[in-house]
Order: sequence, then structure tokens, then C-alpha cells
Amino acid sequence: MTWVVTQLCKDNVDTACVAECPVDCFYKPTGDDYSKMLYISPDECIDCGACEPACPWEAIFQDDSVPEVFSDDIELNAKCDEDRDNFETAENDPDTHKPSPEEVTANKEKHGYS
Repeated sequence: MTWVVTQLCKDNVDTACVAECPVDCFYKPTGDDYSKMLYISPDECIDCGACEPACPWEAIFQDDSVPEVFSDDIELNAKCDEDRDNFETAENDPDTHKPSPEEVTANKEKHGYS
């Protein structure tokens, strides 16, 4: 089992989850080949689940619980292992925007998940 960051993180990157991860398995793309979001390395994730409640965008799911609308994100997260040259370790930035409940709901609706 591993955890997966979904498209709900796209363009809304908040690193609170990174701060909670005990093994630093979060990555971000270094160029434009991948969506601007965080990725969890399935090879490094220890399935502790500490990241999920920390995500203010509610974008993280266990791989067997990823909503159907985000099923492609399971393979997308694996890209940070398969194409490591295009990713770097994500670092916590405590100054990122914290969304309101209304913003979280609007983001889910934008991605077809509600």
C-alpha cells in the first residue's frame, strides 16, 4: 500500500503534508513535463498515513481508495520514481496559502469530485 497525491493538489501545492512525512517521500517536478503538484514515491512511502490529514486540499488518498475520477494519478505518482531526473525532493514551505472550506469544495467540483 502507498498513498497518492491527486489532481486536487494541481496548482494548489501546499506542503503541510511534506512536514508530516517521516521519510521524505514527497517530490515535485523540476520542469514542465509534469503537472505542478506534489507526488508521493510509491517506492519510498511507508504507508504511515501521516500526510493525509495534513493536506488542506484533501488531495491525498490511500492507493486502494483513490476516487475513480483520479485513478490515473496512481500511475502519475509513480513517475517520480521512474523519471527521477525530472523531480526533486519537496520541502515544507509553511507560508503556502491555506484554503478556506469554500475553496476546497470549489476545487473538488472543478475536478469533477464532490
